[in-house]
Amino acid sequence: MINRAIFAGAALAAALAVSASAQAAKPVYGTWGYDQAAMNSQVKPGDDFWQFANGAWDARTQIPADRTSTGPFVTLSDKSEQDVRTIIENMEARPSDRLSQQVGGLYASYMDTATIEKLGLAPVRPYLARINAVQNRQQLVDLMFAPGFASPIGVGITPDLNNPNRYVASVGQGGLGLPSREYYLLDNPKMADIRSAYRDYIVNIRRMAGLPGGAEAADRIIALETAIAKVQWERARLRDVNATNNPMDRAKLNALAPEIAWTPALAKIGLGSVDTVIVRQPSAITDTAKILAATPLPVWKDYMAFRFISDHATALPKSFDDARFAFYSAKLTGVQSQRERWKRGVALVNGALGEGVGKIYVQQHFPASSEAQIGELITNLREAYQERIQSNPWMDQATRTQALAKLAAFDPRIGHPVKYIDYSPYVVKKGDLLGNTVRAEDFQWKLMLSRLPKPVDRSLWSMTPQTINAYYSPLTNQITFPAAILQPPFFDPNADPAANYGAIGAVIGHEIGHGFDDQGRKFDPTGKVRDWWTAEAASKFEERTTRLGAQYSAFSPFTGVNLNGKLTMGENIGDLGGVETAYAALQKYQAKHGALPVINGFTPDQRFFLAYAQAWQAKQREDAMRQQILTDPHSPAVYRVNGVVRNVDAWYKAFNIQPGDKLYLAPDQRVHIW
Repeated sequence: MINRAIFAGAALAAALAVSASAQAAKPVYGTWGYDQAAMNSQVKPGDDFWQFANGAWDARTQIPADRTSTGPFVTLSDKSEQDVRTIIENMEARPSDRLSQQVGGLYASYMDTATIEKLGLAPVRPYLARINAVQNRQQLVDLMFAPGFASPIGVGITPDLNNPNRYVASVGQGGLGLPSREYYLLDNPKMADIRSAYRDYIVNIRRMAGLPGGAEAADRIIALETAIAKVQWERARLRDVNATNNPMDRAKLNALAPEIAWTPALAKIGLGSVDTVIVRQPSAITDTAKILAATPLPVWKDYMAFRFISDHATALPKSFDDARFAFYSAKLTGVQSQRERWKRGVALVNGALGEGVGKIYVQQHFPASSEAQIGELITNLREAYQERIQSNPWMDQATRTQALAKLAAFDPRIGHPVKYIDYSPYVVKKGDLLGNTVRAEDFQWKLMLSRLPKPVDRSLWSMTPQTINAYYSPLTNQITFPAAILQPPFFDPNADPAANYGAIGAVIGHEIGHGFDDQGRKFDPTGKVRDWWTAEAASKFEERTTRLGAQYSAFSPFTGVNLNGKLTMGENIGDLGGVETAYAALQKYQAKHGALPVINGFTPDQRFFLAYAQAWQAKQREDAMRQQILTDPHSPAVYRVNGVVRNVDAWYKAFNIQPGDKLYLAPDQRVHIW
């Protein structure tokens, strides 16, 4: 996934070459697909390439008050948001079918603030009553596993890592109100301040809800969550496919965590027939079950009541919504003001009925010509990857053969699903925002249950077409590119080919690269976890990834804060492989169609790297970046540029990078993987 890949071949000429007709149509950005006014030519490209490419834009750009960051991802998200708003309002005004009624009704229930304020806490009381009615551990676990309620142990449904053609249940750690375990455990002034603000937030939420206990209840909740955090796995370890792949039958599950009566608890939520459960973090589940048993029921009730109100605060009166914003957005990420209510209403509809709206979005905003062009890009980029794997200097033939088989089995999906989710069972009621929200959570769970007995459906999507992102699924060996990301600056049919290769080409290459990153490489062409590497090839791969991780761990955006090269390893490998393969594909394109000209004084190679940097043009609030570094497997945008190019030989030649430049690495220090 990018959070937030290139293409070559004869057929691509019609799509991307700067023909007479293409020249007549102006690119969205600049004269060739890149905004040269964004550059800061006072910065040496070898000292800070991101600033060289984006420094003037950075200096003149302000982050919107309601955003944690800004840049192309945000700009396109804003556009998608407005497009979806128009679709929703049209459906609301003319509810011609059930989906229109559902979409319009859900949006209207969110926008009807008068009714929300009039109802006050009445909608939440039945849920608090369910919590208060818990009399024993079994009832507690049953409620924790029910949709809509917080739980220190999460239950889900997923394709089986060992047999990806079938679904199984999974259990894993959860239950924290702060973003990650580090927020409870790190001993520094910043985290101490956040923990103090979190305590105040809990006190405030419980006070407004009329719940007893005051500060003492808040202290008990934080102590409970801290105990849970201590036994949880750190984020980098959660990426380890082998460590998190622990299939167990009921007997083993009961032995792992005997404090939980698993059979009745799973049966209660529709998983009674499941014979295998994948346990993601065995030690954490064992220790969390002990905490569950040792903690008095009244403390769990305090925790669950607070969490239900906090987790659903956006569906409650303004005072609750504002309190949640003040802590989770303003305090944790530095956002200055709430987003306009219609924007948050669009997000709610996208979350609950996203594919229903997405089907109309595709009809209105994704022409068939774009789908055909991107299909050609992916086909040609796969050929470029094939050539690089075939000529890879460190991979032995046995492993190379397996890698090529996996590449050949890649399944690209472009723009939109071939079939869309049927939302007809989801009940939307006028003036019942909280009920609509909880029923959406229940619908999603029942939708997964309906798929459980059947073979894995490879046509399903994990993103809506209107999402500005892309992803790779190792369990199905699929790369997926929603319609909304296939726009400038990522893809522009009127741009110079070098710009498209550097932007969308690197994105496509990134997603393909996930199939061969430190965790994706553990899956075979069918999506099964299987070690298809020889010991020698695996050792050489790990030597390279260890050096790459060390490079990223040395980056320090703030004093005392460094990137975690292990946490970001997969995304960094994807970025590096994506850029190197995209560049190779650009050279292949020129070999077939002739050398591209110098434009505005920039060579094709220079334009390639500048376009790549522009794709990661982003300005981020400090608190938001701190949270990203602790919790997100993606490196901040500046390092997705500077951390990559310093390892790419062609970048040195393109910009005459010399020893003494701050990003310079000696040739033997540069990491090349794919």
